[in-house]
Amino acid sequence: MAKDKTTSISVQGTVITILSHQQEDYISLTDMIKKFGDDTLIYSWMRNRNTLEFLGIWEHIHNPNFKGGEFETFKKQAGLNSFHLTPKKWIDATQAIGLQSRAGRYGGGTYAHRDIAFEFGSWLSPEFKLYLIKEFQRLKEDENRRLSLGWNLNRTLAKLNYRIHTDAIKAHIIPAAVTQAQANFAYANEADVLNVALFGQTAKQWRDANPGREGNVRDYASIEQLLVLANIEAMNAEFIRMGLPQSARLTKLNEIAIRQLQSLAASGGTKALGDGAEEAP
Repeated sequence: MAKDKTTSISVQGTVITILSHQQEDYISLTDMIKKFGDDTLIYSWMRNRNTLEFLGIWEHIHNPNFKGGEFETFKKQAGLNSFHLTPKKWIDATQAIGLQSRAGRYGGGTYAHRDIAFEFGSWLSPEFKLYLIKEFQRLKEDENRRLSLGWNLNRTLAKLNYRIHTDAIKAHIIPAAVTQAQANFAYANEADVLNVALFGQTAKQWRDANPGREGNVRDYASIEQLLVLANIEAMNAEFIRMGLPQSARLTKLNEIAIRQLQSLAASGGTKALGDGAEEAP
């Protein structure tokens, strides 16, 4: 399972932690309240009937395991002087996923899905909420820009390695006298060795399975897949020069692709390629 990634933004001088958990962003409510007070603000917010209704509706939309019965009990008690609700009590009773209560001196505290965090920001201060949204959007745009740069760079590397690959095919597989059509077939055939080794299917199989998409299977590859593709293209060129038969090369390349993708996943993907970068090329 991929590790959670943490980043931070500064909102009106307050540093707020953003936690990426299972491809969703959670914002630290504990950090948000530093500008206004302490944890009692979170508890006061959760005692509010409107807050409970919002949390309940959000969970009904996003969480199939949400316990609606327990939610109704809380909602009936909301507004009473004796009613007290903490994030942990809410999570344990209803199996809610919109809030997270995390232990620990560093990185601990209450986190909320961005939808809920923005709602909490409105309760704290409309001005603070607007700046929070602005900085959060800036962070996401920056991440997407780096991701796009990394993807394009790896796509370029794959194309450059493909030239090395086709040169090896021309020198060691294509006979001296062939037609251009025969040569093109050989190139395509070898390209599918890489496609099958990495993606588990030929270019035609991908097109048949995705009739509405433009481009080819490589245009929809992840950064990690493109990086491995660049590696196995260079390796296949060497295997060809060594005279290995196609079936043996396919087996070796598939093993290499699996091993490299597993290694990237275990080390946190492209982040492991460059210290200090959110997404490395």
